Amino acid sequence: MRIPVAAEGTPFILFAAFATLVLALLEQQAGALLGLATTAFVLYFFRDPSRIVPDDDTVLVSPADGRIIVVDPNIHDDRFLMADVQKISIFMNVFDVHVNRAPCAGTVEQIVYSPGKFYSADTTRAGLENETCALILNAGANRRLACVQMAGLIARRIVCWTEKGDTLAKGSRFGMIRFGSRVDLYLSADLRIEVKNGQRVKAGETILGRFPS
Repeated sequence: MRIPVAAEGTPFILFAAFATLVLALLEQQAGALLGLATTAFVLYFFRDPSRIVPDDDTVLVSPADGRIIVVDPNIHDDRFLMADVQKISIFMNVFDVHVNRAPCAGTVEQIVYSPGKFYSADTTRAGLENETCALILNAGANRRLACVQMAGLIARRIVCWTEKGDTLAKGSRFGMIRFGSRVDLYLSADLRIEVKNGQRVKAGETILGRFPS
């Protein structure tokens, strides 16, 4: 059986557990208790549970756990797709699962990394100036979308596990962001969005919208 913890978390978990053990052997009770709590939190943060992905080729699923903070059906994207698109933004706090999943099946056309700042990820300024890693997907039927991982005030490490040319299944894991951040989706105009601001979503499971069949 697969251990439901992201491999990225292994060094952090082992370090916290080792420090806790050392403190316990030194009979530092307060330090050992703090270390135990820290180990438990790190283990919880890097959890990577299985998800039931909808078996419907027309639906787009959430790429991240968190809360929707932007639903904009009409913007011009001059950074990734260079087109008039729709946008959905999902904010992840430190208690959300941080493994990101492909919102639909497709081929990775390009991965665009952009260095930047580390403003709070739920602000407008973050969307313009923060460090990002964009996954440009070709979903077929002349449909392209951008799934953009964004660093935040606490999150300082974006991890992308896929490469240009890879073929992703809907709901498959493609990366994570360490310690809280945001994912932006830039989508074609034919998607019928079915979520709203403030709604909680789960990566790989929650349906964000539907494409024409």
